[in-house]
Amino acid sequence: MTLPDTRKLYQQVASTIMGSITSGKYKPGERLPSERDLAVAFKVSRPTIREAMIALEIRGLAETRHGSGIYVTDQPAAATNSADLDIGAFELTEARRLFEGEAAALAATQVSDECIEELERIIAEMEDENARGQQDWTADRRFHIAIARATRNTAIATVIENLLDMRHKSPLCVYMLERARRVGVQPRVSEHRRILVALRKHDPRAARNAMRDHLARVIEDLLRATEPDAFDSGRAGSTKKRNDYIRRLAI
Repeated sequence: MTLPDTRKLYQQVASTIMGSITSGKYKPGERLPSERDLAVAFKVSRPTIREAMIALEIRGLAETRHGSGIYVTDQPAAATNSADLDIGAFELTEARRLFEGEAAALAATQVSDECIEELERIIAEMEDENARGQQDWTADRRFHIAIARATRNTAIATVIENLLDMRHKSPLCVYMLERARRVGVQPRVSEHRRILVALRKHDPRAARNAMRDHLARVIEDLLRATEPDAFDSGRAGSTKKRNDYIRRLAI
């Protein structure tokens, strides 16, 4: 009896492609199939393929050539024993969108004036961090944790804090977010202000929608930033590869 493969989809895809590389199907210096073709072949979404490709890059098996695609490295064999890379930024942000949307709605029903004032100060700090090009997103983390704590539910706050901490613990997530920062992705102050406005009005529906819209935009930013041609200045604004997540974002 064959046991089901319980690994994450991107890990299964990465493992299969890794096997094709080590077996010689894809030779050093050869361009891998396009993201679209791999998504069709594996019957998965493009974000899953992108996470698999980034996992291969971290392992040293593949490299992105700006505006050209992803190629097998010249000496890939030494990196094949690397440990699993854990959670990717797409998967993490999708989870945050579900949990934090509901947390914002709950927080709106009971948020205090003191918390509103704290969130206003944090947004001012976020603006300052963006202006200085600070890349650790300290204010962004504080903003989201403050809202989680405003629910007055320790379990909810703990779950959201753990999700935020994964941004710095998962090697795959760290790598993807670093790529996003390198092409200028920053916390969107206007979206955080929209969340704050809804909280100040004690409007649960508006708070939920504002938070979910904000985190959907984070996913879109990640999609743009992790495209193989995203580091080519002539193509940095490309938005052609978002379609696979649109259906999921509509949930």
